[in-house]
Amino acid sequence: MSINKEIKRVTTYTLQEMKRAGVPISMLTAYDYSMAKILDSTGIDVLLVGDSASNVMAGHETTLPITLDQMIYHATSVIRAIKRALVVVDLPFGSYQGNSKEALNSAIRVMKESGAHAIKMEGGRSIKESVERILSAGIPVMGHLGLTPQSIYKFGTYEVRAREEEEANMLLEDAVLLEEIGCFAIVLEKIPSELAKKVHERVKIPLIGIGAGRYVDGQVLVTHDMLGINKDFAPRFLRRYLDAYTLIHDAVKQYIHDVKTRDFPNEKESY
Repeated sequence: MSINKEIKRVTTYTLQEMKRAGVPISMLTAYDYSMAKILDSTGIDVLLVGDSASNVMAGHETTLPITLDQMIYHATSVIRAIKRALVVVDLPFGSYQGNSKEALNSAIRVMKESGAHAIKMEGGRSIKESVERILSAGIPVMGHLGLTPQSIYKFGTYEVRAREEEEANMLLEDAVLLEEIGCFAIVLEKIPSELAKKVHERVKIPLIGIGAGRYVDGQVLVTHDMLGINKDFAPRFLRRYLDAYTLIHDAVKQYIHDVKTRDFPNEKESY
């Protein structure tokens, strides 16, 4: 585990070294300066500026509404806070599917305008041309297979993906393809752990799981879910490490009480 303490700045190469050394990779989401600063100070390896900001920051039902401009705004805020973590930014829905030239332009904007270190894209063979074009420009790409939230209306459900043999084989082939064309890592979301294990046996790049079991090289969660800021989202794969909703709620209630009773501010808090 000493490798983690020695790292001054996490890079895509660092993740490869961690995989080879058998050191699990820790990854969480971040969307703003203040939270990113806290997370970076903990020694987290990767911060994902996820399109999940559409849900947890803006209150949308899906990740689809968030725009490229909004993702760049969130990414810029996170980049200002970090000194150690690798920052990966999701390319949002509509910014890369079906048009490799637009995909490259989107990725270039993210890298130039935010200062991020890499981008993440959902899909396998369907986005092969876009991934290759972005990689040819020297921009690192993290893949994302399994449950891909940008395709939620195609799936029609947030249930576990690739339970059936045909879809499982397709996912395995997509993982191999993403490695072959040059992705530095892949997120596997909400798939059977045995399938994740098969993928792990086939590819040499780091695999980051979210609801994909323990046979991977690291784990990622949405920070607002992990800290218990969100109360309504409780999938099987989520472990809550804090009940931040209750802590914040109670603190605000106490503040309101102190203001109403004129207890705040007191003499020491006045000039």
